[in-house]
Amino acid sequence: MPIAALKNIKTNNWTPDSFTGIIGFMKFDLHVHTSISPCSQLPLEDIIAQAKERGLSGVCITDHDTMDVRHFLREGVQDNGLCVIFGMEYATSEGDFLLFGPYEQLQSGLTAPDLLRHVELTGGVAVAAHPFRSNRPTREYLVDHGLCSIVEGINGRNHQHENDCVVSWRDRYGVKQVGGSDAHTLEELGLVTTRFHHPIRNRAELIQALKMDSYAPERN
Repeated sequence: MPIAALKNIKTNNWTPDSFTGIIGFMKFDLHVHTSISPCSQLPLEDIIAQAKERGLSGVCITDHDTMDVRHFLREGVQDNGLCVIFGMEYATSEGDFLLFGPYEQLQSGLTAPDLLRHVELTGGVAVAAHPFRSNRPTREYLVDHGLCSIVEGINGRNHQHENDCVVSWRDRYGVKQVGGSDAHTLEELGLVTTRFHHPIRNRAELIQALKMDSYAPERN
């Protein structure tokens, strides 16, 4: 992604009043990779320009093992009303996790249990990303031991049977489910989302919402 292009993206200083009167629901794509991730071809400026047109209230930038997006964009509600929240997808040998919290300087190489305990201690949220994907699935003991209670019920890049397997964890452990496109291209953006029933204007409100139960994954 051209750095100059990123630096030209405009943002605004939003206020809580921007969301006065919100009713109904908010639709977020919780799992989006920009071209900051080596595997993605999705420019940040295209996400900002297109997400609202696809019916999204917000997107979470979850590049692989980094929150460097913060160097190119101000987090929060953009000029066009889109809420952009920064997270990351953190890889471990026992599964990958979407992280939301104060993790801009999070060290690499943590084991899954150490990572999840750190998230709990620091007030953040960890979501098991594509937990039944054949490549590096989430180890079940992490859910069984209560270290991770939120999983991607629908991932836009999974095979259908990989998404369907989450039902067994829902029935056995009562995990909460979110949805995300796992977009690496513009065509994938917003194909899978999470529907929230509370206003979300920033990272703290997203974390609070995820710790509640009033949300569900959906395919669009």
